[in-house]
Amino acid sequence: MVRVRLDLSYDGTEFSGWAKQAGGRRTVQGEIEDALRTVTRSATTYELTVAGRTDAGVHARGQVAHVDLPREVWAEHRPKLLKRLAGRLPKDVRVWALREAPEGFDARFSAIWRRYAYRVTDNPGGVDPLLRGHVLWHDWPLDVDAMNEAARGLLGEHDFAAYCKRREGATTIRTLQRLSLVRGDDGIITATVRADAFCHNMVRSLIGALLFVGDGHRTPDWPAKVLAAGVRDSAVHVVRPHGLTLEEVGYPADELLAARSVEARNKRTLPSAGCC
Repeated sequence: MVRVRLDLSYDGTEFSGWAKQAGGRRTVQGEIEDALRTVTRSATTYELTVAGRTDAGVHARGQVAHVDLPREVWAEHRPKLLKRLAGRLPKDVRVWALREAPEGFDARFSAIWRRYAYRVTDNPGGVDPLLRGHVLWHDWPLDVDAMNEAARGLLGEHDFAAYCKRREGATTIRTLQRLSLVRGDDGIITATVRADAFCHNMVRSLIGALLFVGDGHRTPDWPAKVLAAGVRDSAVHVVRPHGLTLEEVGYPADELLAARSVEARNKRTLPSAGCC
C-alpha cells in the first residue's frame, strides 16, 4: 500500500459535515471516496483519514487527508488522478494536490496545529449578499479591543470542558496557541484561532463567548472565569457554523512525523496542583 496525502478545500454549506453518516446524508468524505472509487475503477472504497473533522456547514480552505492505495492502483492512475477527480467531484469540493506521503505521516495524528478563521460583521445593514454563506451577522456593535483582551485570558494549555461538547472517553485538554481578532477595512471581523487540536464545538463556543464580551453583555474577564469553572455556562452560545473555515493544518519536519503520531494518541492530563 502507498499512503497518499490530499490537500483539499470545500464549501460546507450543502454538506452534513466531513464524516460519512448513515441515512445517505451528503458529506465531504463520502463525495471524495465515491469519486476516488469511480476514477480508479475500483470495487473497493478506500477510506480517507482527515486532519480535522468539520461539522455541518463549516468550510475548509486548507484541509488535509490521507488515503492508503494499493501500489499498483497508485502507479497506474497517479499521472491523471488529480484531473480526473476534478472532473468527477461536485463543484463545492476540490482536491488541489495529491502526493505520496513521507514515512510516518498521518493526516490526523501527525498534525501539530490547526488554524481556523471565524468571520463576523456588526454592520447595521447586515452581511454582503455575496458573503452571506461565510460571514455571521451580529446585530450589536462589537468592541474588538475588549474581545482581544478577553481572548488573552484563554491562551495556553487548559481543560476546555466549558467550551466543548463532551464525548465519551475523549479528553477536553487542549493548548490554545492563538486567539486574536482583527477588523478589516470592509468592517468584517476575522478571528484567528489556532490550537494543537480542538474538541467538539470548541471554536464556535469560544467565539460565542467573545461576542458576548464584544457587545457589552459581559466583561473581558468573564470567558476566563467560565474556563476555570470547567462546566458549560448557559450564556455561552455555540455560534452558527457558516462563519467558520479551517484555513491551515501544520505538520512537523518529516523525520518527526512518526513520533508526533504516537504522542498525539496519548490521552492528555493537566499537571497536578499538588497534594491536599
